[in-house]
Amino acid sequence: MDEVEEQDRTVERVAAIDVGKGELKVCVRVPSATVGRRRQEVRTYLATTGAILLLAEWIREQGVTLVVMEATGDYWKPPFYLLEDDVECWLLDAKQVKNLPGRPKTDREDAIWLAKVAERGMARPSFVPPKPIRRLRDLCRYRRALTQETHPRKAAHREGPGGCADQAEFVHSRHPRGVRTADDRSDDRR
Repeated sequence: MDEVEEQDRTVERVAAIDVGKGELKVCVRVPSATVGRRRQEVRTYLATTGAILLLAEWIREQGVTLVVMEATGDYWKPPFYLLEDDVECWLLDAKQVKNLPGRPKTDREDAIWLAKVAERGMARPSFVPPKPIRRLRDLCRYRRALTQETHPRKAAHREGPGGCADQAEFVHSRHPRGVRTADDRSDDRR
């Protein structure tokens, strides 16, 4: 029988973030001094830039090598983008994680659960485009927003009484060549 070398699927130092609109529940799990045991600590941080930077400092102090978070609307973006330069970040698909047995209901327990899932290799990261691609996407979305007719005056000018479309329609209906004659203008004044 052949012996094969198996890679250890356990991540030694992991952090999991349960992302909410206003706060982040963060669980860090690291090896304990006792063999076969793990230390874990759960902290709560506000979902602000300053608080996330403090979180990044704490994660560095703990020697965390992987941070995982569940994709929750757009709320995952600030912590992910601020932490990705310091440590490997994974975005986990909510459907993938929810299908695992033993899923807890509270935010604190959810953060612990995500950490355990990540350290045991039970989930795979979702694709998050690299920074240059994200910047290009944001620029394209911004450009599209600027070029679309979103201002109410533009729509009123196009559709309202006396707008360009109405005048052009009037001109073409009054004269076969679309030219307004002096008689046509005098009819408007009456």
